[in-house]
Amino acid sequence: MREVQARLAATQVEYISGKVFFTTSASLNMLKTLKSAERLFLLITKQLPFTVSSTRKGTGKILSEIQRLINDDPGNWLNIISIWKDLLELNIENEKLSQRDANPLKRKVGEKGTIVAKKPKMEQTEEVKENTECQLEKQREETQQRESVTVREELPEAGSQDQGENAAETRHQSGLTFRVSCRCSGTIGKAVTAQEVGRVIGVALMRQFGWKADLRNPDLEVFIHLNDIYSVVGIPVLRVPLASRAYIKTAGLRSTIAWAMASLAEIKAGVFVLDPMCGLGTILLEAAKEWPGGFYVGADVSDSQLLGAYDNLKAAGLEDKIELLKLSVLDLPLPSESIDVIISDIPFGKKFKLAKDIKRILQEMERVLRAGGTIVLLLGENHYRRLTSQAESGLPPDAKGSHMDGPGTGRCLKPEDKMDSPGTVASSFNTSNQEYLDQMSPFGSLVPTECYKVSLGKTDAFLCKYKKAYPYGS
Repeated sequence: MREVQARLAATQVEYISGKVFFTTSASLNMLKTLKSAERLFLLITKQLPFTVSSTRKGTGKILSEIQRLINDDPGNWLNIISIWKDLLELNIENEKLSQRDANPLKRKVGEKGTIVAKKPKMEQTEEVKENTECQLEKQREETQQRESVTVREELPEAGSQDQGENAAETRHQSGLTFRVSCRCSGTIGKAVTAQEVGRVIGVALMRQFGWKADLRNPDLEVFIHLNDIYSVVGIPVLRVPLASRAYIKTAGLRSTIAWAMASLAEIKAGVFVLDPMCGLGTILLEAAKEWPGGFYVGADVSDSQLLGAYDNLKAAGLEDKIELLKLSVLDLPLPSESIDVIISDIPFGKKFKLAKDIKRILQEMERVLRAGGTIVLLLGENHYRRLTSQAESGLPPDAKGSHMDGPGTGRCLKPEDKMDSPGTVASSFNTSNQEYLDQMSPFGSLVPTECYKVSLGKTDAFLCKYKKAYPYGS
């Protein structure tokens, strides 16, 4: 929500269970700069969830109502498809321009010192071919225009002009191929399967618009998500998800989570940023790409991880911007109060047995962080619960449990701050509890300021931000 407002000047911004809906007039190039979004969709329809009945008759009614998502407003579908086509053509043009810029022609100096492009013979031949193709394309366009006029003349006079335009547009769109991707969860997921919903939507689209199904290589993909909160249908703006970074060779932590962590750290020009458990370096890559004015250091005890991180830095052209060191987070060879920002994904799971060391890790981070500095951590549920259970002892008896909202949500969070994946809603602290913040912290001078619950696919984690309130050892 923060990013689309700041980067795209978005309006009508709304968050619902892992999705952010907004309106913007930003260009396609600006849309591509979004870093926190997994995918970007053109919204076709958003409505309340379907009412579910346990009977077989009720299931048939649900499928009939799902079919109406297409049949009730075909004009809206055609409008969105038209916008999607314009964006797709614009994207293709941009890619051609970028390829042309990336492969400039060899140039020579003319008689009067002017620079003249030197074209290979092969390219001159292609130029003639292109001119011929342009003439043929122009003839095709003129033919299509005549055919379009003929179609409109043959339309029945009865009915509105809008209906006639929609009919013509439907004929124009009939050559599209498509596939449907469906996700059902909650109550409706128990009543109908994703396959049933996909089949109903597919049949309705073929009947309404004359499109053809193609599961392998379609022109268009239609996404439908049904749950207990909403029913949403949309189509992706871009074929490649925004989360797929071209500058990352080997993926580690999900890039959207890495960027979100770096954005919370409020990195400014000239600050020293440390990731003491950098792995493949995804967090540092995202930070250095977005905030190039910082000084970045990554550390890890694994040779293979550091080699992978270096390959990523080299692929991104950032090997001179980020320093990599082999060392242990439990014994950082850095002076106390020497780092401005620490960002780290603390490894969790059966493979990494850090439960006993989590407090020592954070104490070492606290030591090297300067007063007023920021720490942003991604904590697994076990690490998070371990820290928050230690923090409970700092609360007065009548305050214990007052901020709980079910399993896995820390006492430093307000009930309304609990969230579903993969969206985030900013949490805040009551002024009346400010006096207890220092006591809540299980690691000295670090004061919790924000906390978010995020999804990592099969598991959840917590993105936590801390500020160092006073110098180490005070």
